[in-house]
Formats: sequence, structure tokens, C-alpha cells
Amino acid sequence: MFDIVADIKKDFIVNLLRSKKRVDNRAFDEYRPIVVEPGVSEKAEGSSLVKIGNTQVMVGVKLAIGEPFSDMPDLGVMMTNAELNPLASPRFEKGPPDEDTIELSRVVDRVIRESKCIELEKLCITEGEEVWIVFIDAHILDYDGNLFDATALGAISALRNTRFPKVEDGRIIYSEKTDKKLPVVDRPVETTFAKIGKDIVLDPVLDEELVLDARITIGTNEKGDICAMQKGGDGTFTQEEIIDLVNKSREKSEELRKLV
Repeated sequence: MFDIVADIKKDFIVNLLRSKKRVDNRAFDEYRPIVVEPGVSEKAEGSSLVKIGNTQVMVGVKLAIGEPFSDMPDLGVMMTNAELNPLASPRFEKGPPDEDTIELSRVVDRVIRESKCIELEKLCITEGEEVWIVFIDAHILDYDGNLFDATALGAISALRNTRFPKVEDGRIIYSEKTDKKLPVVDRPVETTFAKIGKDIVLDPVLDEELVLDARITIGTNEKGDICAMQKGGDGTFTQEEIIDLVNKSREKSEELRKLV
């Protein structure tokens, strides 16, 4: 029964796309309305709420002092985690992180890490002993498609408004923030495209995600260099399609960067 319903929905969306239309009347290369609200949490050192259409993601940044990795004794540490709240969608369930949660965390972590937007060397306190650890936590509040772009946008927005807490006698006083900013030197963002039948659309809504054949997320830095890429779905993209999507990603990324 569910397979029949899915097939009917896919046929409807495919036929709609063939007529050069989408379920929400957007152009194929158009984002839904985007709202970025930085500094929405007083408890976090940095935070941001991002809305892409009906998709809503809250990202918070916490700072702690700990030991560096043994092979990077003079660099700070960054860790990214995502939580798919069951209240955000009936598709999300309680329990340990599933494949979708892990993928979301890793893809967002990769674009931030590989862009080197955080100067981790400046987070070293005592080489080999103490460094600042940056925890990036994303909470999905409402899910209507395209979590990758919303979460990545929320992460860089939250990082850019992160302030160090006061440290006194080696103890962090989280209730008191300083004016010192986290050393963020780039604004990496991600753009996600879905291939449905023979057509490709930017920023897929949930109905489009549920019937897509293939998905590709492209992360770029301010220079337009690719610093992350993730492909999903069982379908494929041609070489020509990928080249075209990389160019479109660079163009659309500039629209996103203006928001942060």
C-alpha cells in the first residue's frame, strides 16, 4: 500500500517537473525563503536559528577546555553533533543516532573543518596539554526537507557570533561572556540538489526528497573552492550535470553567505 502511494506521488512530481513546475511553484534553481536569526540562546556561547521554508534548525556552540588530540598537540578541537527531534517529524525516532543523523553531522562537520574557517591553532592554551574544544550542536525543530543546507548555514552563523566565556583561575565562568570572538575567518556553506527523473532542483522540500533518485550536496568556501561534497540516493549524475551543479553551487552560495 505504501509503495503504491509513493509511486503515485513520484509520478505526480515527475510529471509536474516535466511541465517545468514544482510542488511549491518555485523555479528549479530557487531557494525557499530563508531567515537567519543569530544569538537566539543566552546559555550557549554562540547560537543561530535558521528557517528555510518550513524547515527549522537551531544550532548552538559550546566551548570547553580539554586535551588536544595526540597527533595535533597545538590545535584546538572541533566536534559536530546533530539531533533529529522526534517532534520535528514522524520520520524521526528516539534512540541512538541513525544513518541519517550521522550523515548530517559528518557532512556539516566536513564543510567547516575542510574550509579551515576556524583558526584552530589560536585555540591552543598549552601545547600538548590544554586547548579550547568547540562543540557544535544542531537541533532539528521542524523538518520539511534539505537539512544539510539549513544546518550548515546555522553552524557558520552560530560560530560567527560565538564569544569566549570568562576564565578565572583555570575555571570557566559560563555565566560571563567576554568580547573575545571565536577566530572564524571564512563562511563555508552548502547547497543541495535533488535529481528526480531527468530533472534537477535546488533545495528540495520533503515531498521531493521522498521521491528523489539522487542527491548531491556541495560545500564551498568564500573563494568558491569545493571543500565538501556528499552524494545520496541510488541514482546517478552525469559528469556534465556535476560540472553544471558545481557552477550553480558557487552562484547560490553567494546568496547564502549574504545572510551570515
